[in-house]
Amino acid sequence: MREVSWLPCQFIDEHFEINEEGHRETKYEHRNAGLQFGQPGDSPVHSDVITFLVTGSKVDMRRHVKGGVDSLQCEVRRHSTGGIHVRWPGHGAQEDDTWFTCTLRHAEGLFVITTFLRHSPPSNPNAAPSESENWIPVADRETVSTTAAMLVLSNTPTVEVGLVKEQTLSCEFAVDHKSAQLTVEWRLQRRGERSKLFSYSSHTGQVEGSGVSAKAIGRGDASLKIPLTKHASEGTYTCSIYVPPLYGSHDIALHIMEPPRVSLNVGPDVSLAVGEEQRVACEAATYYPLDVRMEWLKESTVPGASRMPEVLKQVLFSSHRHHLDGTYSLSAFFLLRPAPQDSGYRYTCRVSHASLQMPVRKSFTLTVTENDSVLWYILPIAFIVVMLGILVLLISKLNTSK
Repeated sequence: MREVSWLPCQFIDEHFEINEEGHRETKYEHRNAGLQFGQPGDSPVHSDVITFLVTGSKVDMRRHVKGGVDSLQCEVRRHSTGGIHVRWPGHGAQEDDTWFTCTLRHAEGLFVITTFLRHSPPSNPNAAPSESENWIPVADRETVSTTAAMLVLSNTPTVEVGLVKEQTLSCEFAVDHKSAQLTVEWRLQRRGERSKLFSYSSHTGQVEGSGVSAKAIGRGDASLKIPLTKHASEGTYTCSIYVPPLYGSHDIALHIMEPPRVSLNVGPDVSLAVGEEQRVACEAATYYPLDVRMEWLKESTVPGASRMPEVLKQVLFSSHRHHLDGTYSLSAFFLLRPAPQDSGYRYTCRVSHASLQMPVRKSFTLTVTENDSVLWYILPIAFIVVMLGILVLLISKLNTSK
């Protein structure tokens, strides 16, 4: 990726307007742009779009990119320092520098990188101060020369993890100068409540909370380690890096995903006689989150028969059982009263859940037997023999009386 010299981007430009009520509103405009890596004064690779020329710096976003260029989503925005006017300590910085951010995202969520691009406009003593953080106008097909000053990245923008697992939330950064005045914070947003998990200040050396190695911060790694995940670990984690006047942060969504353990109350083969019945139950146990789909299917195993399974309608469901660890369980059951033609059919419990890439299937095959014991043959024959005996006895008595 480091050999790539140009990337297509969207420049999300913004300007302010006064609405009919007299309030200032921000208007956004999507403009075609490109991110070009090179030296000051380089000609644009594509002259028909806005070019953000990124020149030499110790900070290179390309070294952190995984995968091909086709999987990248690039977005450039103007960056406000929130009214904090501090000269950037990096080489060549000026008091009136203008800032942009370039965010690279992987299309499949493998990483997100935000790089702060510093632009030093030509000095113009007659220029009027701007209300928009000294933002410069950017014309179509213009080349804006910038230097990468700082980047913040995460290799885990979205995390799905089970219960009682170790998990590390990635947060790394790079700055273009040494001995930067640095503040690192981790916060957790959960169900409307926001709590601080960790903070570190290089100015005071003070550390609050746990989960981040202060030694690793010195190497540009502020990743947070969660020792054992639990139900309360779910939420949105925010890693923020503050090097005045720049503030960079990334939100990391952590979802607890515990797959269901599926079981049947019968074995793989069930044999029933005509007239018998069997309660058949399927249980999906200890899953999270709550939503789960369970259904019973009936399908033929005879070669050449229709392969379309029949979804059973007479299935009943238990109520959700909520366990102490936050997981849930559910049962789906029905009463099996087989007819002779049901013999050889396969009955399948199919369970779908957000934690599963494919549904879990548990099945049994039914064999139906007839009530054809010897007794059913003996009783009619015995009845006939008895009746014949009685008839012979009556005839004999009748002849004797004559």
